[in-house]
Amino acid sequence: MGEVLDGAAARRWARLAAEALGRTRGEIDALNVFPVPDGDTGTNLHLTVLAAADAVDELPSGAGTATVWRTLAQGSLLGARGNSGVILSQMFRGLADILGHQGAPPDGEVFGDALEYAAVLARNAVEHPVEGTILTVLEAASAATGPAGPGLAAAARAAAAGARRALRATTGQLEVLARNGVVDAGAAGLCVVLDALAAVITEEYPERYEVPARTAGPTPVREERGPAPGPGYEVMYLLDAPDETVPDLRARLDGLGDSLVVVGGGGLWNVHVHVDDAGAAIEEGLAAGRVHRIRVTYLHAPAAEQEQPHAPCRGRAVVAVTAADGLAELFEAGGATVVRRAPGAVPPLAVLAEAILAAGDEVAVLPNEPEVLALAEAAAERARDSGARIAVVPTKASVQGLAALAVHDPLRRFGEDVIAMTRAAGATRFGHLEIAAEEAVTSVGLCQPGDVLGMIDGDVAMIGAGLPAVARGVLDRMLSAGGELVTLVVGAHAPAGLAGRLEEHLRIAHPDVEVGVYEGRQERYPLLVGVE
Repeated sequence: MGEVLDGAAARRWARLAAEALGRTRGEIDALNVFPVPDGDTGTNLHLTVLAAADAVDELPSGAGTATVWRTLAQGSLLGARGNSGVILSQMFRGLADILGHQGAPPDGEVFGDALEYAAVLARNAVEHPVEGTILTVLEAASAATGPAGPGLAAAARAAAAGARRALRATTGQLEVLARNGVVDAGAAGLCVVLDALAAVITEEYPERYEVPARTAGPTPVREERGPAPGPGYEVMYLLDAPDETVPDLRARLDGLGDSLVVVGGGGLWNVHVHVDDAGAAIEEGLAAGRVHRIRVTYLHAPAAEQEQPHAPCRGRAVVAVTAADGLAELFEAGGATVVRRAPGAVPPLAVLAEAILAAGDEVAVLPNEPEVLALAEAAAERARDSGARIAVVPTKASVQGLAALAVHDPLRRFGEDVIAMTRAAGATRFGHLEIAAEEAVTSVGLCQPGDVLGMIDGDVAMIGAGLPAVARGVLDRMLSAGGELVTLVVGAHAPAGLAGRLEEHLRIAHPDVEVGVYEGRQERYPLLVGVE
């Protein structure tokens, strides 16, 4: 059944490539010295292709070729990891754009055109392309299909062979590869993926997928053993934003760091950049659209291990992040160590990691803001290198953090304690009031500067003119689904008597609900609300 590249073949390729990368990722990781020697390129490529394979596996058996290719590309975009993974997802998109829209099964010439288009898309996604990388090898694979003629099998073999030739040449194209005596890791992974594609098309399956041994040269010197080169953090996120906003975003991110790759289209983008200020990179995304699936990775962990002490054996602890004086006092009264952040900003990653290390050898972290969550995960990962057990409880609001802290029990097993805290946070709906600063379109209509916005679980639920009226409306809506305990956290600029009026409303409208009122003194939000 060889020489076919339809939807069924694309399914087989995705799964075979994922399995091949799973077997070779350790060897590819060992080659990884560019753009940073963090030893994870093989793992990132494996996770990227595995996400694509899992996505197509979820399709019904009768799904058409266009659907399979589109799903493969979308799955790799959503699951892309690392610099090379993001670039590889762009290759999948390019192939899908051509091969998923053919009226007849593609021949060798169409396959070559698809690879050429994929190579152009991949290069255009990288802000500052470098030769001797996965981009160079993908272009060489495309060029090699030209002399192969119209046969699909011959073109697939030629692409795989051309990629292998170009891979060997990468050592001489990039100084850091030559110095370390290796080929480019991302390009090596691409060769495995193209070998798997040729195997599916020709039905000639190798016994194993080869990863080149090191070239003649010195053993790689891990650059981070000296002063850490380049930016300190890899930031990745998915972005829902209009296509026209992406050029400006790329320009702003390019000014923050390097290794910038932005791929996607149609309103969904995968953003990858290396920066020193992870918070600033995330904030640029937030300015462009909706940011989700944020990942922040510290790039120079071995150096950090040398600089930072091991976590002291102090037992169980909780670390909470907040910007408000009153909330800080509430968390401290509950026994938590507080890390302060500026209003509207995230705390420095090093500060958060040091606080976690200093707190104890079993630490639960309460980020208390969606924007802090990814940074907390990165800080926790950095602190785990010292041997401490760290868990991030995914609290998206301070009221969820307070609920989690209320059930914290240092006498329980750590895992059980974290589960209890996570359940308490998840069972707490959160809302707040804020004042609109400018005219904007919301999910419930147009707001004007000075309007009071009633937010529930992060979305605008009401727009009104008075704080008490909007607060009552928010409470009623949140309690419509039930609730036994209401927490009101009053902000620094709330009108006098607001909490008292809301308590009276709850006594009349919801007499069975218990109410707790606290002075949070937060600057931005006149009122925070939690319902459990």
